[in-house]
Amino acid sequence: MSRNFGWTLHGNGKTVGAGAVVAPDERLSWPRTIGIGMQHVIAMFGATLLVPTVTGFPVTTTLLFSGIGTALFLVITRGRIPSYLGSSFAFIAPLSAAQADGPAAQLGAVMSVGIVLAAVGFIVKFAGGRVIEAVMPPVVTGAVVVLIGLNLAPAATSSFEAQPLVAAVTLVAILLVTVAGPGLLGRLGILVGVVIGWVFAAVLGEIDQTRLDALRGASWIGVPEFRGPTFELSVVLIALPVVIVLIAENVGHVKAVSAMTGKSLDDLAGDALIADGLATTLAGAAGGSGTTTYAENIGVMAATRVYSTAAYWVAAATAVILAFSPKFGALVFTVPSGVIGGATLVLYGLIGLLGVRIWFDNKVDFTDPVNLMVVAAALVAGIGDLTLTVGSVELGGIAWGSVGILVGYPIVRALARARAA
Repeated sequence: MSRNFGWTLHGNGKTVGAGAVVAPDERLSWPRTIGIGMQHVIAMFGATLLVPTVTGFPVTTTLLFSGIGTALFLVITRGRIPSYLGSSFAFIAPLSAAQADGPAAQLGAVMSVGIVLAAVGFIVKFAGGRVIEAVMPPVVTGAVVVLIGLNLAPAATSSFEAQPLVAAVTLVAILLVTVAGPGLLGRLGILVGVVIGWVFAAVLGEIDQTRLDALRGASWIGVPEFRGPTFELSVVLIALPVVIVLIAENVGHVKAVSAMTGKSLDDLAGDALIADGLATTLAGAAGGSGTTTYAENIGVMAATRVYSTAAYWVAAATAVILAFSPKFGALVFTVPSGVIGGATLVLYGLIGLLGVRIWFDNKVDFTDPVNLMVVAAALVAGIGDLTLTVGSVELGGIAWGSVGILVGYPIVRALARARAA
């Protein structure tokens, strides 16, 4: 094997053997690596752009800082954790609630969340991996990964139902290309399926005409819009609970990648939190939405078995370049709901199953009433998207499910031990 630019060439660089994976420090040939990197861009694009669209943030600015944040994450984690940092859905509720306070106050809240998350990361890094094992044992991390993936299921099915024929064609194309496609084609099943679905929708006239008009009128090159933050305590307090979700998502991502690659990465949990915290802080300082490790890209890795960080450098560079092209952003917005539904129906399910794999690999005992009852309640809260308001803050299923398992599990476990003593 040869090593170039920090990555060892996996085998002949063209194929991945049965049961084998391309490790984070490996890569396929550059054409294949670039293709997979582009697939990661496609996987993250819809969700990354949805958050700024809903909250009123500049789309291209958010895209720019997601690319920069991804590069920062890869540097801080020393290329050992493959991850894309896209817009976090956890910010939608607090930022939407704070829209009346203006974009500067919203950015101050994003920046505050980033600072707190980075501080938590330094604590974890200083205390070591035992903190993660104590707070988030396999039964907990598996539950977090499952509810993160399956919490998104209604979004996938609603998009599917909006254009069922287009969604079905997209889904079938993804499945056929992934399972039966030769060589590189099989590794790009999601990207190819999305393209096939888009073309099919265009032939049927199922692409929104106003979005096509916006595409025609968009400039090829343009500078993202930059803004500065202000700090208002009421707005910051609304956003701070997001930190809980980001911790769960980042640690869950580390555990999921560990399960997929068969290598323990617990020693990098603190670095991952620091990296996401700094990326979110940087985004908030200049106009972008907060970031998180992206579940969609876990699905891509699970489907391709390629965990090379080289592909993520490609994705990061592509995002930065595309941030300076309003034309491309407009093109992405032409992707119809049915195509997104067909693709996410697969991706979100893969995420959920990775959590199940964490339980399986760590032999989590579900005959134990503590494991059974606490996980059951947390999963239903997450998958059912339990949404409750605490004061002026509205928290959804991922937040309640994560809080339930993170707080409830150690309490119930301690009570069980005290009763047995």
